[in-house]
Amino acid sequence: MTDKTDKKETTSGQHILVTGAGTGIGRAIAQRLAADGAQLSLLARDTGRLEETAARITSAGGTAPYFASCDIRDGAGVQAAFAAAVEARGPLHGLVANSGIGGANHPGPDDRFVELVGTNLIGTYNCMRAAIDGLAEGPGARSLVVISSILGRIGVPGYTGYCASKAGLLGLVRSFAAELAPEGIRVNAICPGWIDTEMAHDGLKDMAQGMGISVEEALENAMSVVPEGHMGNPEDVAGCVAYLLSDSARGICGQAIDMNGGSFML
Repeated sequence: MTDKTDKKETTSGQHILVTGAGTGIGRAIAQRLAADGAQLSLLARDTGRLEETAARITSAGGTAPYFASCDIRDGAGVQAAFAAAVEARGPLHGLVANSGIGGANHPGPDDRFVELVGTNLIGTYNCMRAAIDGLAEGPGARSLVVISSILGRIGVPGYTGYCASKAGLLGLVRSFAAELAPEGIRVNAICPGWIDTEMAHDGLKDMAQGMGISVEEALENAMSVVPEGHMGNPEDVAGCVAYLLSDSARGICGQAIDMNGGSFML
């Protein structure tokens, strides 16, 4: 019989790298993991926002994280940034691949399809490859968590790039999970629905403009198909990330966890 008493409920003492940690979900994840005692490395393009995240962590009594600017679309730059994080804090025990961009795209000379897929899908691939290269040796807990989206599950008009990129992440997760599970490395995704972030409110503004209604009406329409009736909080996603990174999630591998207030159910 397996002894279950050795499972770690938190990521205390582990080196976790979080991308896109300057705002929203990424910032909430960083703060939660820091509160749990993790040693953090934080990456994003905007170092000013990373400085604010780091300040929030230290003011709450957490260990000051390593942080640096990084554009995840740049494969060589990602490798260098991850190597620097490993040099600063030691081998990685986990990755939270959260960096990404949102918004619609439309056909024509200003179509953002390549930008969306290049950032959200290829950029995440770059990060996962770099993280694997920097992982600590087993048999301890090692886990990669990718932040996808409910739009990786469903399609909406005008969001071909975003939907394609987020759906692609789920295929990426399943393939990496099958590849790495024999080495004791777990790979999973989280698919948030409406989460109360700057990106979500930008999406509501776009919806309102496209439909010729107020932002308040757009929010009401959006929540009408959410059984819980409200947006989730970034801290909700952070809690799920903390669980997936811990040994308590042993056996969860290659999965996509839906967090959308019941608006999409398998």
